[in-house]
Amino acid sequence: MNKLAFEEVYIPDISVIVAGILTRIVREGKVRGKILIPKEIITYFESAAKKGIATGLVGLEELAKLRENIPEEIGVEIEVIDSGLKSLGELTEDDVNNIIRDLAKRYGARVITRDPLHQLICKVLGIDVLVLKESDEVGLWFEKYFDNETMSLHIKEGAPLIAKKGRPGDWKLVIVDERVVNREHIELLLEEILRRLRSGEGVIESQRPGIMLAQLRDYRIVVVTPPVSLGYEMTITKPITRLKLEDYNLPEKLIKRLNEKAEGILIAGAPGMGKTTFAQALAEYYVRLGKIVKTIESPRDMRLPPMASQYSKSYASSRDLHDILLLSRPDYTVFDEMRDDDDFAIYVDLRLAGIGMIGVVHASSPIDAIQRFIGRVDVGMLPSIIDTVIFIDRGKVSKVYELDLTVRLPTGLREADLARPVVEVRDFLTGELEYEIYVFGEQTVVVPVKNIKSREASERIVNLVRKLLPYADVEVSGNVVTVSIARSAYNSNTLKLLRRIRKKLNKLGYDIDLRIM
Repeated sequence: MNKLAFEEVYIPDISVIVAGILTRIVREGKVRGKILIPKEIITYFESAAKKGIATGLVGLEELAKLRENIPEEIGVEIEVIDSGLKSLGELTEDDVNNIIRDLAKRYGARVITRDPLHQLICKVLGIDVLVLKESDEVGLWFEKYFDNETMSLHIKEGAPLIAKKGRPGDWKLVIVDERVVNREHIELLLEEILRRLRSGEGVIESQRPGIMLAQLRDYRIVVVTPPVSLGYEMTITKPITRLKLEDYNLPEKLIKRLNEKAEGILIAGAPGMGKTTFAQALAEYYVRLGKIVKTIESPRDMRLPPMASQYSKSYASSRDLHDILLLSRPDYTVFDEMRDDDDFAIYVDLRLAGIGMIGVVHASSPIDAIQRFIGRVDVGMLPSIIDTVIFIDRGKVSKVYELDLTVRLPTGLREADLARPVVEVRDFLTGELEYEIYVFGEQTVVVPVKNIKSREASERIVNLVRKLLPYADVEVSGNVVTVSIARSAYNSNTLKLLRRIRKKLNKLGYDIDLRIM
């Protein structure tokens, strides 16, 4: 193909096609002449679409729309061309851009892009380039469903639009649109989201066949498509509150610990209870104290001051993150959503290197959060790694544990030679010992001390009663002692003994329930 005199020739790149604006600029008259579509772009989109990657389907749909919706009178000719280059394997976006630049030089064409880096490379190579920018003023259509109570929007093929409304730990699902969502609706929304991401309003944190995780402005977006799911579905989440640490009305004792001593912090709770919101408030609090704070997130959806550095777990390996944080030496690192062995290994290594760590983990109880580390580190190392566990329930701090190491006989054991290192887990505010963690044989055991003490107290009460009334049946439930005596054994002497027993039990805080059988 030879370029005709005065004929404008354009070659769009992937960023423009996926953004869904190529058809629009042609219809608006911003492009006149000939548009060349390299076959490699089609191959790239086809390969991505077959893998279930969203950009592939969106790109092919935009090219089809370009063919179908451009009237002849507009004066634009569309031609698919072959670069003639033999493919050495699966094409990447960089490969396609290289081909586009070679074709632009060959045909004297203008490259259409919205990628600043591609624009710069074209300028360096002396290639004419048309840079497109889209106004940021146009709102996203799903924003109308988000009010002050909406935590997340759930869009699923074949189902009505539903939203989670309320606050962490106290929410309900509400149908916000009765109309059944079909695949075309989700594809259009996906196209719009990808367009905004390409224009710089957000970032794709992770993309694999059938899965896309993105952060668009304040919205966290999870897209799942076949083959991972049977149909298209999308979850859009937006934080509804941005709290400061002062809003939690924490006890002064806990504030003092966070200021002076806590450096191995675990923030635990069930999903949707407000763990990340609290972690965000704590990170922002440390920034205000003049600390250097960095985060590891996936996606990066915490809203923090510019002084805090936010790193993506999706774009860097565990080794890279470890090296960055070890060499940059922040005062505190917030690790949001710790899940696998690599995540826990980073937390442990950095904490042992002297860096303050704040880890966020899913757990149904505060002790479960500590048990996530058992098997990953030696039991004796636990207090050096975790010194404070903060459990979040319904958006509030409901429990705080502190960990200490001692060598003694574990509660409930009798023989002195069974003394061993014991990790004590205490309620931080009351100082009450609640759990002991130690190695017994080859197993690490987590023992609820309250149960042992309660059982021992019950045994003492039963022995006290049976010492005076050996023929009685005795049961202890809470602070009530049930004493059952056969009618034939009930006499004046028994009555005197019961009075003595009642006095002793009352002093110990127990009531007696007498039953004559």
